[in-house]
Parts: sequence; C-alpha cells; structure tokens
Amino acid sequence: MITSTRRVSPDKSEVRIAFSLDDTSDVKDVEDISQTFPDLEQRLQPVPPCVSLRESVQVYKEHCRMAREFHQVKHEIAVLEDRKRKLLAELVEDEKVAMEIARLEEEFRRLTEENRTLVTVHNERAQQLERLCPTGRTSTQMSV
Repeated sequence: MITSTRRVSPDKSEVRIAFSLDDTSDVKDVEDISQTFPDLEQRLQPVPPCVSLRESVQVYKEHCRMAREFHQVKHEIAVLEDRKRKLLAELVEDEKVAMEIARLEEEFRRLTEENRTLVTVHNERAQQLERLCPTGRTSTQMSV
C-alpha cells in the first residue's frame, strides 16, 4: 500500500491518496478488455486506465459499460426508426385504400340512384305505351 499526503496550499486541508499495487483483481479484467467502440467519436472513446490505480480501472470499466449501453440504445433507436418508417408507409397505403373505398362507395351510390331513376322511367314509359296502344300490344302478344 502506497500512501501520500499533500497540502495543496497553506489554507487548504491535506489531501491523502492511497493505492496498492498488490490488489490486481480489477487490473486482470482490464487486460482482457481491449475494446473499441466504433459508434463513439474518437474523443469519447474509453481511455485505457492507469492499471496501478483501482479508481482508474473502475472509471474505465464504467466508461466501457456506458459505451456498450450507448451502442445498444443507438441500435434500438435505429430499429425503432425503421419500424416507424414501415408503419408510416403502411399508413400512407391505408389512406390510399380508404380514399379508393370512399370513391367506390360514392360511385356505387351514384349508380344505384341512376339505376333507380332508369327503372322508374322504364316503368313510366311501359305504362304510357300500354295506355297508347292497349289493343295493339295485347293482340301482338296473343299472336306470338
């Protein structure tokens, strides 16, 4: 265990720093980690720790964990944005289908009304024809 005590200025209290070179449990883990994070800007990449300082190793590990979490969140955002794009495309397609259905319903309504009008006119003309030629039509139908 190495301990150092320093006074930064006469009016400040002493600062004590202590570390051990014997406890290397954290250091072993760091030696196995040679990670790079391509999603991060160079200035945000984890800086390899000073392996003789436990705090440095812990900060490095935490930084790597946050970088992995950042990568995961960035991937999830990309997946969600892709899903959003697909859903918007489906929505546009659904709106087109809804507009076509509305157009076809309107056309059906218009044609149904036109058919009703034509049937009414046909019936009226048939009645007129029968009034104008009551005997000619009946005799023609009987001889056939």
